[in-house]
Amino acid sequence: MGQWKALSAAWIGYLLDGFDFVLITLVLTEIAHDFHLDTATAASLVSAAFITRWLGGALLGALGDRHGRRTAMVVSILLYSLGTFACGFAWDYTSLFAARLVIGLGMAGEYSSSVTYVLESWPVRLRNRASGFLISGYAGGTVLAGQLYAWVVPVGGWRWMFWIGVLPVLVAVWMRRSLPESGDWQSEIGDAAKGGTGGAVPEHPHPFRLLFARGSRRPVNAALTAVAFAALFCVFTPLGAGFVPWSATVAALCLVAFAVQLGGRRGWLRYVALMVTVFCAFLYSWPVQSLLPTYLKSELGYTPAQVGEVVFFAGFGAMVGCWLAGFTGDLLGTRRAYAVTLVASLAFVFPVFAVRGSLVGLGALLFVLLALGQGISGILPKYIAGHFPTATRAASLGFVYNVGALGGAVAPVLGAQLARGMPLGRALAVLTFGLTLLVVVLVGGDVPRRLGRLVERQEAGDHLVPGPGRGPGPEQGGARRAGASEADGGEASAGAA
Repeated sequence: MGQWKALSAAWIGYLLDGFDFVLITLVLTEIAHDFHLDTATAASLVSAAFITRWLGGALLGALGDRHGRRTAMVVSILLYSLGTFACGFAWDYTSLFAARLVIGLGMAGEYSSSVTYVLESWPVRLRNRASGFLISGYAGGTVLAGQLYAWVVPVGGWRWMFWIGVLPVLVAVWMRRSLPESGDWQSEIGDAAKGGTGGAVPEHPHPFRLLFARGSRRPVNAALTAVAFAALFCVFTPLGAGFVPWSATVAALCLVAFAVQLGGRRGWLRYVALMVTVFCAFLYSWPVQSLLPTYLKSELGYTPAQVGEVVFFAGFGAMVGCWLAGFTGDLLGTRRAYAVTLVASLAFVFPVFAVRGSLVGLGALLFVLLALGQGISGILPKYIAGHFPTATRAASLGFVYNVGALGGAVAPVLGAQLARGMPLGRALAVLTFGLTLLVVVLVGGDVPRRLGRLVERQEAGDHLVPGPGRGPGPEQGGARRAGASEADGGEASAGAA
């Protein structure tokens, strides 16, 4: 029962995370009207959350490594809930932008803490399944937000959507009072810190050590943080117009510098490779997610009601795909499932953008494309988390994933640029197809781990799978598979009990 309670709680937190994140996209036109914003300035409110995600992933992840996954989950939910609530009181663009920065911090922490909490609470043989079910909560949150938008905004206005967003605070209070700590963290870190294991007490990572290191690195890291924020601000707001390529390069160099410090002499290349992999994963999936409504209205001439129906098919397909991805990952192994499913999705990319006259046909094709192409991201947390040991897993996963998530902000811009020379539908198809193939190579070819071995030849395999030399965490309700090995080049295939 403990593992189901953990999954249910984290799923609710992730559902509410998705709900809070998409609110701004639903009410953006109303906000632009009230605050007299042009399209570019209004769109920067969506991107604002990406400016702080990398920092939230590292700091709140380290908080989870030091004080437990449950504590980090609670803090993350409080941050994005209170940030969303504050959006409802915004009086101008600047105040709303600042509230969105707080939401970005909480969103990043929610991902790293929820993922590690669930994966470390479930049996090894079912961890892909747990990952898939967890990530499906985000799609559920977007569907919920869309339904509430139709009911709330016409009656109460856009501010009420954000005020409703404070309700997750109640979930955070419940989590803090009733949830146990994750099994792996408790056995490897928590009990050892209390002297319960009789062994050496592991070093607890300090949540602010990365940014405020002792000695000469402290001013350097403080400067890197300031420069990274300034560069990202220029990339994602109209103030940086004309300097975007330079700003993006500076931001990337700052973030790589932090990755080198997090990974250390032996692990830095693996960190950078994982950041690039996640970045490409966002690049292939987010053009469709962000520009699909624009395509439906501008090229197909769909009404808002028809757009809503198609988007529902797409969102529901992504949710179902996350569920199926978990079963597929436990059957075939994470990397093999990821690669095979993405290859299968390629068959539906161009047909989706070839359909013109049939709403039902388009909805059905989008359902399948999203179930395969984006649903498989349900096991992306399992893939990333397996690269890191328990003691630093939340901070490492949070940083790597949320830096890579910047691809979600770049994708719409890239799709729009391509659409200048071809129809938008074709641009989305080309971008999705090409970048999906790239992710197949990166994940299926185990590129991050192979690159990591160039500087760390004795690098361990999947840290989420017990093996020689690694003490497994408790397997609540599951069979322990001693000496499990990778079924597809370093990762355990956990299809059999």
